[in-house]
This record gives sequence, C-alpha cells and structure tokens, in this order.
Amino acid sequence: MELVAGYPFGLIKNGLLYDYPKLVANKTCDVVIIGGGISGALTAWHLVKAGIECTLIDGRTIGLGSTCASTSLLQYELDIPLHQLKKTIGDYKANRAYELCGDAIDKLVNIMNEIQYKGFQKRKSLFFSTHKRQKKFMHDEYWARKIAGFDVHLLSEEELHQNYNLNAIYGILSDKGAIADAYSLTHEVLQYCIRKGVNVFDRTKIKSIDYHDDRVILKTKEGHVIMANQLINATGYEVVSFVGKKIVDLDCTYAIISESQAEKNEAWKDNVMMWNTDDPYLYMSSTDENRVIVGGRDEPFINMKTMHTYLNKKSSLLEKDFAKLLPCSPIKTEFGWSGVFGKTKDSLPYIGNYFKTPRTFYALGFGGNGITFSLVAAEIITDLLLGRKNSDAEIFSFAR
Repeated sequence: MELVAGYPFGLIKNGLLYDYPKLVANKTCDVVIIGGGISGALTAWHLVKAGIECTLIDGRTIGLGSTCASTSLLQYELDIPLHQLKKTIGDYKANRAYELCGDAIDKLVNIMNEIQYKGFQKRKSLFFSTHKRQKKFMHDEYWARKIAGFDVHLLSEEELHQNYNLNAIYGILSDKGAIADAYSLTHEVLQYCIRKGVNVFDRTKIKSIDYHDDRVILKTKEGHVIMANQLINATGYEVVSFVGKKIVDLDCTYAIISESQAEKNEAWKDNVMMWNTDDPYLYMSSTDENRVIVGGRDEPFINMKTMHTYLNKKSSLLEKDFAKLLPCSPIKTEFGWSGVFGKTKDSLPYIGNYFKTPRTFYALGFGGNGITFSLVAAEIITDLLLGRKNSDAEIFSFAR
C-alpha cells in the first residue's frame, strides 16, 4: 500500500541516509519486528536495552512509509482533548494516557541524547481557538490539564496577538513538547541497534504468516522463511490485513513547508508548535532556516489517486489558512506532501496481543501523536515479552 504522495521535506532534506540489505536466505531469531518506521525502530531499541535478540524487516526501503511523511511534532496532547476523553474512557485512563505521552517526550529526548542525535529541539505547544463560542470548551480543557499535573497557561486574545501574531481568541500554552525529524531519527536509532547486534533488512515483503503455539513462521515474497519465537507487528496503517478486524479509519492529511526565511526573524515567539480546535485541526510549526510547516485539511482516504489529485489544491488552501491566522508573516510554499494516517474511535493506539494471532504483539501508534505512542508501545511490549506485568497495557488493549 502506498502511504505518501508529493515531496516530504524530511526525505528531501536527508535523502537515503543508509543502505540496508535485503533478506536473501532463511533465518531463525528470537523476536522478529515487522516495520522499519519509527515504531519498529523504537521497539528494537527497547529490546536491545532489555537484552532481547531481534531482527527487523520492512517491505520498503527503511523509513519510506508514513514515517517520512510525519511532521514530527512531539506532543502529549491526543487528537481528543483531555476533558472529552475523560467522558469517553474515564478519568483515570484518560489522565494516564496523557501522562504517558508527556513522559514519552522526556524519554525520547533521553534516547536522542544517548545516541547523540542532534536533530531535535524542545518546544512549547499552543492549543488555540478562533471561535468565541468555545470559551467553556477551552476553560474545561485548561482545568483538565491543570488538574492532571501539566504546566499550562490560559492565554487571552490580546496575549495571542501580541506574543504570537495570531488571530485567535483563546489559547492554552503548554511547556512540554519537542520537534524531531522522525525519518532521520528512525535511521539513527536503527544504526545504534545494528551496532548492538540487531539485524535490519529492508525491501523484504512478507507474503504469509503462520501462527503456531510455539513459534511464528513468516514467508517472504521471494520464498525465504523466517522462524521466530515471537513476532512484533509495527506496520502501522497496513495492519488491517494482518488483524482481519476494523480497528482504524484511514484518512489522508496534507502538509506544506515554506521556502527558507533565514533572513527573517522568527514568525512568532519561541517558535512554539501550534494547533487549533477545528475538526480536522490545523497545525503549524517552524523548522531550520525559519521555514514554516503547516498541516491539516484531512480527508477520508479513498485511494492514492485522490491523494495525488488533491495535493496541489490542498497545499494552496493550507497556505491561505496560514495567511488568515498570521497575516503579518506571509509564507511561500516550496514543498507539499500528503500521508495516510489512522484514527481510532478513542484516539488511542492498539498495543499488545490479539487473540487471533498467537505469539504476536502489536505496536500501532495511531493518531496525531504516533511518535510518543510508539515509545509507549515499545515499553509495554518489552515488559510483556519479559513476562512482567504492565499496568498500562489494558488502556491500549484490543479488548477495550
């Protein structure tokens, strides 16, 4: 399944960073990970740290699935605001899901420091509304986050305009957040894992999987066999073909990045990440050379033809959306792209076992903060592989 249309900036900027071999022989291993995006890479990192021998495979070139299309905002906020999520799954689980994402940002920063990856920055995050009718909504969300222990500040229309040149009425500023290039980070995490003994293969498509009580047998398109004690599926939005159950709705999201504006001052204070309350929401961030990323305008995924067809129109609309919100900071689009992403009913990922596929764990970080959920999934699955109880596994289980 093709997941990306257009020219993702991470791929344009970095190119093909490393070469990985294709599997050309039968193989036996303790754990095999399917999926060479950020979820698979972080899972491999955690298994290495736990002393678990593993092999990672991907049907594409490493990182060229949805990972290269990611705009790489590291936020604790889910697609559903906290005060609404509490009504859906209860106070404890909602608060805990947000808390886990907040902790994941700190842990990702620690991993990036350990592997000496420099392509990240800590950033504040601004959630804003342009609708006067949402005063209660924003206050409810502010207090939900405040009570949950997050460092947040409620901003007025005047403050939003003075500090961020933003045409908005209400805002919630969070101190916790970061940006990172998911594509290059995936490669650097895998390079670390390779040095620790992990085998990584790309361009190795799995044709079939046989699930047994004592092992899992994978067959590649070329006829090679991988025999493993356990399987971790980190294939993301293509997982429906493995699970055989509708657990996610596929949408396509669009993004643009401006030309370099290195000669200008920053477009808004502290280069905070910004996203609004609309559905679908619009999000904005800045990157190197004072470029601006704008994303949103989501549509239900129909097929790749429509993704390509709508790209130019959506790119133009996103540029206009930005100009309406920040009229004092005009941008000119240089690259635009689209990617497939998945939404679950409660905005939570699916992590853990599924009864139809024995000896298999799933790391499926669906939603707008898939990178932080990838970290959460890696931790939970590592615990389960080691036979340790993880009290958070129930929140993201297939049985919920």
